[in-house]
Amino acid sequence: MWADALGQAHGPASGEVRIASLVPSVTELLFDLGLADRMVARTGFCIHPEPAVRAVEKVGGTKDVKLDKLRALAPTHVVVNIDENRRETVDEIRTFVPHVIVTHPCAPEDNFALYRLLGGIFNKVQQAEGLAQALQAELEAIRARRWPARTVLYAIWQDPWMTVSRATYISRMLALVNWATWPDDGADLAACVDGDCSRPNAPGERYPTFRWSDALVRELDAVLLSTEPYRFTEDHADALERQIGRPVMLVDGEMLSWYGSRAVAGVRYLRTLAESF
Repeated sequence: MWADALGQAHGPASGEVRIASLVPSVTELLFDLGLADRMVARTGFCIHPEPAVRAVEKVGGTKDVKLDKLRALAPTHVVVNIDENRRETVDEIRTFVPHVIVTHPCAPEDNFALYRLLGGIFNKVQQAEGLAQALQAELEAIRARRWPARTVLYAIWQDPWMTVSRATYISRMLALVNWATWPDDGADLAACVDGDCSRPNAPGERYPTFRWSDALVRELDAVLLSTEPYRFTEDHADALERQIGRPVMLVDGEMLSWYGSRAVAGVRYLRTLAESF
């Protein structure tokens, strides 16, 4: 038996297995585990691996799943995520799907449990162990270096500007190269915007809003603009660098935020990014 992110036990799948994934990075992982022929549903944001993923039916988005269409596809297993999917949606899915597998990787090391959870349930233990070994090698390589400490702001949206807290997978990925994301989780964001408290953030907010200020910029070594979920471009990076007078880098959001099999290449990408800083 294998426990998911909610501690629910799952036994090995048997009989006809029909898998729906409502998590883009997990969809890619399921393909990489060799489960393409068992996939019956995905979201419109599940875009990897190309072109194979196109053969799987789309059932809306991660937040707006078309439940009638999902029901008609009759999955035996649905994989969801605490951050990606709405709780009320998952509760409804439980009424017609026998097995709902909940995931919630919060750090690169959490991928080991994710690989073994899905590999165990779907009888792909050897493939899961292969991914675990590949990730372990990348983590050992990146940790073998002594990286200079940096404070970075990782922007995921503008209008309003949004960033990530240190409790997120992204922040913990960046910590592998000794990059600490702003703000410190104990910081009062309202105090960081020149006294303007019009956008207070709740304590523990995982994706807080912020406004640019001279005080904020002075704390930063660099700003990272992610290519997702907002589609930042090199033009955005150039314009912001001129505005704030700090290095601004456009970074591949999939590489830094997608867990699953993408984490192997993601850690390697991060090492290259840090080497170029």
